Amino acid sequence: MSEQRMNPSAWLLAGVAMLAMPGVAMAQEAAADSSGDIIVTAQRQEQKLQDVPVSVTAFSSDQLRASNIETVADIATRTPGLSVSAVDPINTNFAMRGIGSPPGISQNAGGDPSVVVFVDGVYAGRGGTPDLDALDLERVEVLRGPQGTLFGKNAIGGLVQFISRKPSADNSFYFEGTYGNYDKVGVVARGNMALTDKVFLSAGISHKQRSGYEFNETTGHDVNDQNLTTGRLALRFQPTDTLDIILRADISHQDQRGNPRHNNCDTSFNGGVHCVGINPDPRVVNAYTDGFIKRTIKAYSAEVNLDLPFGTLTSLTALREVDFEFETPFFSNPVNPPTQIESTDFGEEDNRQFSQELRLAFEAFDGRLNGQTGVYYLKENNDRVQGQIQQFPTPAGSGIGLYPQSVNARSVAVFGQLDYEIVPSLTATVGARMTWERKSGRFAGFKIDDGPGLPPPLGSAAGYDVTGAKSWKAFTPRAALNWKASDDILVYASVARGYKSGGFQGLSGTAAGASTPYDPEFAWGYEVGAKTDWFDRKLRLNVAAFQTDYSDLQISQLVPLCCVVVSNAAKARIRGAEVEFVVRPTQGLQIDGSYAYLDAKFTEYSIPGQAYTGNRLPRSPKNKFNIGGQYEAPIGDLTAKLRVDYSWVDDAYFEASNIPQQLWPSHDNVDARLSIAGPGEEWELSLWGKNLTNELVPTYVTYFGPFRQILTPYAPPRTYGATLAFKI
Repeated sequence: MSEQRMNPSAWLLAGVAMLAMPGVAMAQEAAADSSGDIIVTAQRQEQKLQDVPVSVTAFSSDQLRASNIETVADIATRTPGLSVSAVDPINTNFAMRGIGSPPGISQNAGGDPSVVVFVDGVYAGRGGTPDLDALDLERVEVLRGPQGTLFGKNAIGGLVQFISRKPSADNSFYFEGTYGNYDKVGVVARGNMALTDKVFLSAGISHKQRSGYEFNETTGHDVNDQNLTTGRLALRFQPTDTLDIILRADISHQDQRGNPRHNNCDTSFNGGVHCVGINPDPRVVNAYTDGFIKRTIKAYSAEVNLDLPFGTLTSLTALREVDFEFETPFFSNPVNPPTQIESTDFGEEDNRQFSQELRLAFEAFDGRLNGQTGVYYLKENNDRVQGQIQQFPTPAGSGIGLYPQSVNARSVAVFGQLDYEIVPSLTATVGARMTWERKSGRFAGFKIDDGPGLPPPLGSAAGYDVTGAKSWKAFTPRAALNWKASDDILVYASVARGYKSGGFQGLSGTAAGASTPYDPEFAWGYEVGAKTDWFDRKLRLNVAAFQTDYSDLQISQLVPLCCVVVSNAAKARIRGAEVEFVVRPTQGLQIDGSYAYLDAKFTEYSIPGQAYTGNRLPRSPKNKFNIGGQYEAPIGDLTAKLRVDYSWVDDAYFEASNIPQQLWPSHDNVDARLSIAGPGEEWELSLWGKNLTNELVPTYVTYFGPFRQILTPYAPPRTYGATLAFKI
């Protein structure tokens, strides 16, 4: 087990300590209206979940705790249409309704995601998803389908929003301690207090650590462990009844051993000689080094809301910094001396992002017209160095290659949306966004040793050092019609366009490839749906059917022992349907779940020699469903609660080739949580377990065709533990 340490910032400790004072009230619950509906901001304004004519899955703070949701993978398990894969514990790749970026694009400094993450309204472009604990989340929202009008570039597949609780006048403190198998230890402390009648402070800190899920036989160490510390501070000023200012600061630091790939060795790999001695246990790896992952994320934002006679003006200014270092043993065999091999990736990334949004929300004609309009600016600088070590028995296959990349991106947008009540209960929506962006960069590739081997720049000792620049613009409109048939039934139809930015393929391995940009990709999404409540709201049933026409797909190709090449080479058509339900048959009992059907196929794939037309899009399971049951009952002054969640995902493929070596096999998952709480939930003790059937599920598969080499990281095994929480 690697050395673990807690190193939270002093100001965060001081903030939490100030909040931990006796005699304060209980923490407030997640935002909801009087009927208990979750209030969401899926259209950049507060609305009841059931009144939003968009496919949205929302999780309140209570739901997150009851289901023991800790990661975005947990969210994906319970969300129709959302898939999550990961090359390593940090680089998470989303696919929403078949739309997602392959890992190769995220490895380019000029690449972007297809499903984006927002934290308190701020676009989080690169560097991974936030830790959920320290945020003191009010809710999580998952929006499916193109969201280009209000949320902008790269929301072509959809987005995930994390919304934290705002500082308020309610004094509260929360503490949580966790212990589990694999020596898991977790501590969370957060609180809220009023400094004056107009100034409020909230702070939180979280630390998680555990030993590794895998074992490296060569070094004798556990690998794929965890060591993560996160903190947050928020200060809110309300100097007048019309002015509200919120300052936020987040920091997280991760320092842990890496996750060497497990070598699913094929005996045909070079006659099988390199496979001799490899341990077949999927939780055991054989690598010269353990590797490492180090990441620090700092985020600062200022949100200003000013109420005007005709609406509300919002300014959101944000700065985000991500520093990332890694070393990943890709494949190796150090246990067979005559034919020892090694392939290791290493590198670092330094990303700086500044954004500014001004948005005006207004209404007119006695509330029949609601609208919002705004401008948005994004500046992003990304410096990335990635290298490869290739060591083979023959010098022809050996060498060390290095790829420095530096990309500057600028984006400016204007947008607006109007909702007009044509007649009572019938509302039309029209909106549009115009975006202009430019990317420029410097890209290099060269050897740092004298070997004649294959690594980039494809055997050329001279290497390359080139520059490139390209500008794009995109128009992303949206139109919708929604009919409120009754207080409990909403029917809607919509059409929307989304797009993902173009970029540069800094890892192409050639001067021409590195300086040649690839263009944006676009999608038109069509959707009809209904959100309904029945039997005095004992049954909630939401349904949606959709089609997405996808053009200029950015396709990445892995060149073995070299690099990743990206091109706009495909079109696709995606059709599907989704159902979400909640049933409350008796007091204390709730049954909820969802089902998604997805038919996502390439209608055109124009790379020579690759007949992929008709293939399924990567990470697009045809069927996916989950069901959960929760029962709550009083035991004297105490309250007991049991929740069990089951999910099943159909098979899919990690890559467009749809070859069996890169199959994402169908898999199921069972999670459970049993808790008992004191009066007023002032304390709670819970026992929990995840992946209780101990399923072995790959999170990605890399296949080197010429060598028939299959490399696989896996999702966590069965985990379980206990959590004790206090509120005062």
